[in-house]
Amino acid sequence: MKLIDGKSIAENVHNETKGRIAALSERGFRPGLAVILVGDDPASRAYVRSKDKRAAELGLHSVKHELPATASQDELVALVQSLNADPLVHGILVQSPPPPHIDEAAVVQAIDPRKDVDGFHPVNVAKLALDDPTGFVPCTPLGCLRLLAESGIPTAGANAVIVGRSMIVGKPMALLLMRRGQGGDATVTIAHSRSKDLTAITRRADIVIAAIGRPHFLGVDHISEGAVVIDVGINRVDAPGTPRGHRLVGDVDFDAVAERCAAITPVPGGVGPMTIAMLMSNTVTACERLANT
Repeated sequence: MKLIDGKSIAENVHNETKGRIAALSERGFRPGLAVILVGDDPASRAYVRSKDKRAAELGLHSVKHELPATASQDELVALVQSLNADPLVHGILVQSPPPPHIDEAAVVQAIDPRKDVDGFHPVNVAKLALDDPTGFVPCTPLGCLRLLAESGIPTAGANAVIVGRSMIVGKPMALLLMRRGQGGDATVTIAHSRSKDLTAITRRADIVIAAIGRPHFLGVDHISEGAVVIDVGINRVDAPGTPRGHRLVGDVDFDAVAERCAAITPVPGGVGPMTIAMLMSNTVTACERLANT
């Protein structure tokens, strides 16, 4: 069993990003990332803090806007529009999920697609579906693809099963794996909690990508001998007796399935670091595109 070290691979991406930032600096450009946090959800706050810290380490121009949970839709959209017009900001990210009264889809649509480094704007979704390289790909599936590539795991001709159908991971992951060429050419099945005989579906897979948001949802019966498992899930479960009283686990029961896998990502330390790495990379790409116009 090979443990896929997301932290190490993320550092490789960050080192590449540093080189690209240095090249832009020589031309008088500095990539800028603006992150908006609405409310005080602890998990979202911690994630934004990690993004802000990494942006500073890389030398990006980093802007963080924190709005109260009572902020209105109009206030949030107005802030997004002001960042659209800010020449120092090349990437805009609104941390998900916002408070219930916010129409998240409308906020995403307010972002300039050229600054949508999360890849969720309808224009960028369409570009991904059309194999148009001028769009942005969502960071988590892009990170998963990089994990597979860096680990030497071939996708061409592989039977890949994605468990989860969200626009954040499942659907864009399927589009990436179906693309022609490097990192693609897989035969892709999207399964979910309502799929009939999910066990039979996942056991046929050479590559299983779990993104359903349920702790230990996939167990030993779901994974065949020699499969590759990419576990996107990050779930907090109670752990009495530990300092924090909880621990993070994936959508896959790691302890049960690890020994039968050819390769598997841990949680934490697998996909999570890659999401931030690809966000930084996308932000630099946005700046490069502007610099080259």
